[in-house]
Amino acid sequence: MAKKLVLNEILIFEWDSGNIEKNREKHNIEPDECEKVFYDEPVFFYDEKHSQAEDRYVGYGITNNNRNLAVIFTLRSKKIRVISVRDQNRKERKVYYEST
Repeated sequence: MAKKLVLNEILIFEWDSGNIEKNREKHNIEPDECEKVFYDEPVFFYDEKHSQAEDRYVGYGITNNNRNLAVIFTLRSKKIRVISVRDQNRKERKVYYEST
């Protein structure tokens, strides 16, 4: 995760119904909570390890409820397509706080 990503435009989210259900059931995270991460001092990195078929990124941030989330996403036609979202692990929290 060496290259940092900066999103400067208005953010539009595109959700796949399967991913909404998966994130809701597996991680108890709703789309609107996930989207909050992108608006309050997020840190984004290019995810080289998982970027085979398409470029993938990971974003670390905090929700309005002070929940530290890790969001895996791709950019398609200037839209953010969330693949997965979950609570940050200890290492990810350290990266986030050292980067903000």
